[in-house]
Amino acid sequence: MSMSDPKGSSSGLYRLLAWLSPGFPVGSFSFSHGLEAAAASGVVRDRYSLQLWLSAIVASGGGRIDADILRDAYRASLAGDIGALVDANRRGVAYRATAETRLETTAQGETFLATCRAAWPNPVLDCWAEGISASGEAVCYAAAIGAATAQAGVPLDSALLGYLQALASNLVSAGLRLGMIGQTDGQRILAALEPVIAAAVGGALTRGRGSFGSATFAVELASMDHETQYTRLFRS
Repeated sequence: MSMSDPKGSSSGLYRLLAWLSPGFPVGSFSFSHGLEAAAASGVVRDRYSLQLWLSAIVASGGGRIDADILRDAYRASLAGDIGALVDANRRGVAYRATAETRLETTAQGETFLATCRAAWPNPVLDCWAEGISASGEAVCYAAAIGAATAQAGVPLDSALLGYLQALASNLVSAGLRLGMIGQTDGQRILAALEPVIAAAVGGALTRGRGSFGSATFAVELASMDHETQYTRLFRS
């Protein structure tokens, strides 16, 4: 059975959970989205400041960009429009403020697309991947997730919700490893972010392309600082 012909909604949910699981081999654990530099400077240092930091990323930063790219890639994939999918992917790669955030999306995107195609072959993803290989372009992680979830029959709002929750969870995990919070406070942060993520999903579903962009300068400055940070646990 192809990805585009799932056995009901349970098949799509199964794939969404598999693809966004920490166990899916994209290396998300190695990225902190500038959080490591923010922790080193003391800007983010506890549960309260980490929650504010992650809320900003989801609502106004990289999470907002990724949500819009995922949405556009999803719709293009659903329509079988490879040209529109290429366009969404290019924007997702280009609209990164730093070298490390570009690496974050492209390293995960390329690994996700290759692994997903190997385990769940699909003609739309194969066609897109062949074009990427021929052109030498990079892959945006959010675009790859959007394209794959559309082919799997996952509802768009569920794909957006799952992606943003996985983004937040990964950064909470980074905060744990940086020693800012404990396990229980990590779950308190995720609970507090539930309405923030729900609102971000709603915004992505209604926002036009003219509103594309982000405004989290502190996060971007932290990412730039991280590029020259002497001691590092993370790649971004």
